[in-house]
This record gives sequence, structure tokens and C-alpha cells, in this order.
Amino acid sequence: MRIPALALAHLAFAAAPPPEAIQVNTAKIVWKDAAPTLPKATKIAVLEGDPKSPGMFTIRLKVPAGSKVMPHWHPRPERVTILSGKVAVGFGDKWDDKDLRGFTAGDFYINPAESHHYVAFPRTSVIQITGEGPWVLNPLP
Repeated sequence: MRIPALALAHLAFAAAPPPEAIQVNTAKIVWKDAAPTLPKATKIAVLEGDPKSPGMFTIRLKVPAGSKVMPHWHPRPERVTILSGKVAVGFGDKWDDKDLRGFTAGDFYINPAESHHYVAFPRTSVIQITGEGPWVLNPLP
């Protein structure tokens, strides 16, 4: 069956994403060293927006096994999806292993704005965070 040239041209045009579309192929993600406020050897990839500026952003963090992010807070909600590995989150001003709740690939959680929390990475993990910038990690004393 032959498809008329006009129909093929229409299909090609319809398949093109609009200019505002964001499409990320995993193989083309650029990983860079993360900020020093994150665990040593953590890598970051920015998928959307700029986490240092106002507006929506989506980032991925690749965090080594055994890493910890000590108690801290963020000024705006933080939406986290676990893509691989295992992440454990606790809430409060002081680290307490018994209050950690585990999440694995496919799980999702939201840390509310200004909530004091801490995070452990028992396995090397990749997490995706979506939020409203600027994204700031404020350590607790």
C-alpha cells in the first residue's frame, strides 16, 4: 500500500514536537559534579529549567552508596522520584536511624516546604527532583 506524498508530509509535520517540548534521552544526559552541599562524588544532571533560578526545574542526582545528607530544609516543596537504588528519609532536626523510611525504584515522595529532613543512600541511587527554584539546601546546625 502506498501512502500519498501529501499524507507523508502531514505525518512528518505532526510528528515534530512543539518548540516548548522537552524530550530527554537517557543516553544523552550530561552528568556534572554536584554542589559541595551534597555528598562527595554526587553527580547532577539538569533536565529542565535552572535549579539556581526562579521557576520550575527537574534535576537528577546520582548518589554513591553509603552517602548521607544530614538534617536540612528547603524553602519550597521538593518532589522526589526514585529511579534506581534505595533512599531512606527521616524528618526532624537530629538524625535518627529508627525514623528512616525506605523508598526504592518507582517510589515517590514530597518533602513539604521548610520541613526538616535527612536522607540516607544505602545503595548507589539515582533520584529525580522536580521543584520550584531556586533550589536551596539549608543545613541545620
